[in-house]
Amino acid sequence: MQEFIEFTLGGVSDGVIYAAIGLSLVLIWRGTRVLNYAQGGMAMFTSYVALFVINATGNYWLGFVVALATGLVLGAVLERVVVRPTVGKSPLNAVIVTIGLLILIEGVAGIMYGSKNRSFPSPYSIVGAKVGSFDLGPGSSPTAIFTAVSVLAAAGLLFLLFQYTPVGLRMRASAFSGNVAQLMGVRVGRITTLGWALAGLIGALAGMLVTPQTFLYPNSMDSIFVLGFTAAVIGGLDSAVGAIVGGLILGVVLNYVTGYVGSNLPELAGLAMLILVLMFRPSGLFASTTTRQV
Repeated sequence: MQEFIEFTLGGVSDGVIYAAIGLSLVLIWRGTRVLNYAQGGMAMFTSYVALFVINATGNYWLGFVVALATGLVLGAVLERVVVRPTVGKSPLNAVIVTIGLLILIEGVAGIMYGSKNRSFPSPYSIVGAKVGSFDLGPGSSPTAIFTAVSVLAAAGLLFLLFQYTPVGLRMRASAFSGNVAQLMGVRVGRITTLGWALAGLIGALAGMLVTPQTFLYPNSMDSIFVLGFTAAVIGGLDSAVGAIVGGLILGVVLNYVTGYVGSNLPELAGLAMLILVLMFRPSGLFASTTTRQV
């Protein structure tokens, strides 16, 4: 029983990270029908910026805020300068551009910061809680709780933005039909830039939350991105709720596989889940019943 609870809490802790990456992918996909393969690299780069600020000032929270701001600006700049020229052209162009961005960002990070593994500070203790004689594991630690609360709060704020603000209404209109929204006076280009900026912010949040559990190096977010992409596909690339639920399902299942089957099988289990969803529910578990024409 103790193992089951420990694996479950650990899975939830991992799952919210995958959910954050998945949510950032959904934000861009809904508005532009582009999968940003550079999202993990952007998250890694903002983590390096945060580490530089933390080491220079000794203030973790200043580094946290600077990382989020960097992600916001980086997302907006890359959309305007690099991705915008691919609009209206072959979808393959955007794929190639974002993959190229990933290579570029990781290369620049290697040049600026080197390729050695760097430890990253944690905002709170990583020691799990105990209930009597039961050790609940790292998934119950203050850092894990902070991670879960941060991602769920970000998802809640995005929900409020989309549902109850004029900006959110414009974003939903642009995602549903950019041409019609433009005819109604919506500045679709600006809305698209805002979507990329918010995705960059959410990605930076994911980087700040996951990096204390791993070492920071130029390719450190690659595997996290793959699992975040899997979470988004499981939930449905059009569904922000699906990204959250998909991330939690993926995190818990992979933790069970690691704990009960073997530590060398989680990646295979994640791939199997992705294949099963693509075979039997390719639009995702939370996809809308109606299909939007692109």
